[in-house]
Amino acid sequence: MYTAVEGSRVPIRMWADPASVEDQAMRQLHNVANLPWVHGVAVMPDVHYGKGATVGSVIAMRDAVSPAAVGVDIGCGMSAVRTSLTAADLPDDLLKLRRRIESAVPVGFGLHKTPVNPAKVHGVGGWDAFWKSFGDLHPGVQDLHDRASRQIGSLGGGNHFIEVCLEQGGEDEGRVWLMLHSGSRNIGKELAERHMAVARKLPHNADLPDPDLAVFVAGTPEMQAYRRDLFWAQDYAARNRATMVALVKQALKDVVPQTTFDDAISCHHNYVAEETYDGIDLLVTRKGAIRAGSGDLGIIPGSMGTGSYIVRGLGNASSFQSASHGAGRRMSRNKAKKLYTAEDLAAQTAGVECRKDSGVVDEIPAAYKDIETVIKAQTDLVEVVAHLKQVVCVKG
Repeated sequence: MYTAVEGSRVPIRMWADPASVEDQAMRQLHNVANLPWVHGVAVMPDVHYGKGATVGSVIAMRDAVSPAAVGVDIGCGMSAVRTSLTAADLPDDLLKLRRRIESAVPVGFGLHKTPVNPAKVHGVGGWDAFWKSFGDLHPGVQDLHDRASRQIGSLGGGNHFIEVCLEQGGEDEGRVWLMLHSGSRNIGKELAERHMAVARKLPHNADLPDPDLAVFVAGTPEMQAYRRDLFWAQDYAARNRATMVALVKQALKDVVPQTTFDDAISCHHNYVAEETYDGIDLLVTRKGAIRAGSGDLGIIPGSMGTGSYIVRGLGNASSFQSASHGAGRRMSRNKAKKLYTAEDLAAQTAGVECRKDSGVVDEIPAAYKDIETVIKAQTDLVEVVAHLKQVVCVKG
């Protein structure tokens, strides 16, 4: 159940303990809840400070949207696929499997030498129309078409990952899953930053408590342009994940040829959707939150050493039918790098085939909140379908 935090123009419904939320994040939440366009704010148990708006917040607005409340990685999200394999079917040498995945999917700032053939991405059509519409995007990104086309099917860095996981408990104990986390890559960032700069200069945003909360309002050319680019970038992110799923599936089949796969589960967790609550048509921004409508399947990952959950939404309207997007950070990347070493990372990721060097120390499990506590805090939002634990983790 949530706690209603008063003191703003609209109440803030929190599935996190208010006392555990850092002061900066609380100020952000109150700033958002005081905006004249906001209908309601829901806060997930993985909430933490972010740029403009907190990560782990759901903001429902009337006839307005704040690009900073979406974030720069437009359409970032998760995909997961259950396979026919069990743990016994995996090779003893998991490093070979990790290397095979890393050779199939560029990581970090990497991109493919040539665009991935869309024919490899079964079940996803409309590629010609999708790329044709690139010419309608913001003029400032028109020279990025080649890069964007070659980054489809690439991972990125930071908290993005590809994992091979084993199901924990139940009749499917040991079943192998594939999972990945990524978004709209550089093109989403470039579009977001350009529109955020436009929004800050609009007269109606002049007196905001935080310039990063600048909004576009309905019926304006600026809103029309942002919505066009936003929804295109969300589509790009979904296509990027679908392409990576296809590449990772093939990488696994290269190692274990008899593998078959269920349909993929996929969900955004940085995006905007048009939804209706309280009889009002709203623009619902989920920044670090997934949709958890009744029956919706979603993915809530932990850190690179702790495991993840497949969940089913319960359709709780109080949260705008939303749930958390992961464990959520409990410390900044800089703080994690100061506190922990590569040796600490190796200890905390024991049993997982992954990078264990200083370049990913900021992703150490201790830098994240406890995923079990996060799941327990939202039993009125989702029910657990499967608990997964990674045995391979690919990072950028």
